[in-house]
Amino acid sequence: MNNELWHRRGILRLAAGLAGATTAVAAAGPAFGRQAVPGRQAVPGRLANGSARPPVTGRLAGRDVEKLPITEKEVALTFDCGSSPDGVDAVLATLREHGLPATFFMTGRFAQDHTEAARRVARTHPVGNHSMTHPPFTRLTHEQRVTEIRSAARAVEEATGRPPVPLFRFPFGDVDRQCVADVNDEGYTCVRWTVDTLGWKGATGGATTATVTGRVLRALTPGTIVLMHVGRTSPADPSTVDATALPHLIKAVDDQGYGFTSLDALVAEAGDAAGGRPR
Repeated sequence: MNNELWHRRGILRLAAGLAGATTAVAAAGPAFGRQAVPGRQAVPGRLANGSARPPVTGRLAGRDVEKLPITEKEVALTFDCGSSPDGVDAVLATLREHGLPATFFMTGRFAQDHTEAARRVARTHPVGNHSMTHPPFTRLTHEQRVTEIRSAARAVEEATGRPPVPLFRFPFGDVDRQCVADVNDEGYTCVRWTVDTLGWKGATGGATTATVTGRVLRALTPGTIVLMHVGRTSPADPSTVDATALPHLIKAVDDQGYGFTSLDALVAEAGDAAGGRPR
């Protein structure tokens, strides 16, 4: 099944889950109630083309989503792009071969330094915002967080020809209540993960196809969000364990009777709040 059909099916199924299961959404990730900052008023973020992106409101505001609120036996593959592009082509080829959807979270620096790889990703898959330089957000001021988000959006649009979809992943998963509020004010839904494959540790860190697959299978449940990475571990360790493991992981998940879905419903909900699907 091709990506377009996967996306259409994903929107219908996930949107139904979001609309009809408030308690399921409440369990989808930690809730961070919006906390007012004295002397500061929330200002809508802006797309790289200058148009306003309204703040996130409703069910997904104040949350860092860890799991999709669905009952179907399906998982969502996500890939962070923050270091090297060494595994990009292998990941894209595997996804293409199996006709599977995935979401990529890209830093602005990656988009600037590896423009061709960024374009190849964006041709077939949605790209979310992963900050400009990948700093721990809890150590930044409000102004620094806004700069990171907006700079990344500009860099991604300059590299790929389109702004990132309204999904944001915190570098290192480093988050607190105010970080979520700041990201929501910039118009992004926060997306965490259910399971990290730890493939980023590389061969020298003990990561293998078996460990990647085993971690995902142990966490397997309807709506699981899987975190993988496209880059090598370091110049000293050129392994791209997640890219290598991906075909085996897909088969292992399929053998358990699970299929694959996307984060499109989260994108659609954010787009509806903005008056239409993001371009």
